[in-house]
Amino acid sequence: RKESSAASDVYKRQTLAHPHATAPAGSPPGALRQALARAESRRKWRAFVLTLPLLVFLLLTLLVPIAALLQRAVENPEVANALPATMRALDGWDRKDAPGAPAYAALVQDLARLPDSSDAGALARRLNTEVPGARSLIMGAYRALPMEGPPEAIRAQLLDKDPRWAEAPLWQAIAKNGARWTPDYLLASVDLQRDALGHVERMPEEQRAFGGILLRTFHISLVVTLVCLLLGYPLAWWLATLPARPANVLMILVLVPFWTSILVRVAAWIVLLQSEGLVNRGLMGLGLIEQPLALLFNRTGVVIAMVHILLPFMILPLYSVMKSVPPTYLRAAVSLGSSPVAAFFRVYVPQTYPGIGAGALLVFILAIGYYVTPALLGGADDQMLSYYIARYTNVEVNWGMACALGALLLAATLVLYGVYRRFGKAELSLG
Repeated sequence: RKESSAASDVYKRQTLAHPHATAPAGSPPGALRQALARAESRRKWRAFVLTLPLLVFLLLTLLVPIAALLQRAVENPEVANALPATMRALDGWDRKDAPGAPAYAALVQDLARLPDSSDAGALARRLNTEVPGARSLIMGAYRALPMEGPPEAIRAQLLDKDPRWAEAPLWQAIAKNGARWTPDYLLASVDLQRDALGHVERMPEEQRAFGGILLRTFHISLVVTLVCLLLGYPLAWWLATLPARPANVLMILVLVPFWTSILVRVAAWIVLLQSEGLVNRGLMGLGLIEQPLALLFNRTGVVIAMVHILLPFMILPLYSVMKSVPPTYLRAAVSLGSSPVAAFFRVYVPQTYPGIGAGALLVFILAIGYYVTPALLGGADDQMLSYYIARYTNVEVNWGMACALGALLLAATLVLYGVYRRFGKAELSLG
């Protein structure tokens, strides 16, 4: 930067000293132009080198995991890797009745080539998500190996082990999942599925679950966001009107939840909200209630704890915007004849819209990804989408479905951010 500034000063002095000197139009003389270009290039490379560690860190911790999540949401390797010969034997099959004997022989051949039982278990789990009972069929056939003889004899042996091998649904599931890439996980995350012929359709009503879970997640997050806004706005306004010293002291109290573990706070709320807890005892002592309220393991406890945890994320953006609003605006509006209440809502509040939007977006996005608080304080009907992501990851070991639900949350977050940016630009243009 110093070299570039020095070269620019030299060029200006030469131009002032020789105002009638000839030079290429719109550019400094060749030597100075090259010096400026080298200085600018060094400045850019220096800035790039300084930011390179941050870029690598973001690539490894953010972009690569997101790319892996999106890839696993559409990846379907279990059947394609385990049953290549079976897929070739099923090529051209009409998918209506059970296939011919060559498909049975190819299936036994593929199972015999699997390295160990864990590969057969992965195949069985994948097919069991499509057809209940497929796990016992696959593992029973794997344990019955070796099977030898012509295709008809192998087919007869499988049917002797389990007559369900003559039914079409399992073979339809194998044929449908033979491709390495599939939209099935993403379709299932929005209560859709492919039929035996590959056509997209809605799931049966008794199997539709994730649409309601997604709506529940948005509903709880919206309630938490509104409560945080109702509680955080007056508190942020009060902090913004205080002198710097007491405002800083009170801001430390606002930031205390940042320094406490979420598990500790949730455990504290369990103690406070239980039937014999401090909240119910206090309400009964004041004579406001006669029987303890049900505040735990339901939606009320979830909302209370989430509001307590997320309230600072609403207050901080509001406070930063409110500090930049001159207090003279309100006094000017009142001096012109407006009532204090009308001046507040018509003059002050519109200037805090950026803080309201930023705080609401931050709280809502954080809320839709909550898992621990609803799992510990909520009931069966209060679990959010993240609970099922954890369940598919840790309990059912269905990584494809877990990643599809994660991709759904990511898409919802990007849509919300896009809406916020759109309205933010509209507000700036109107302003």
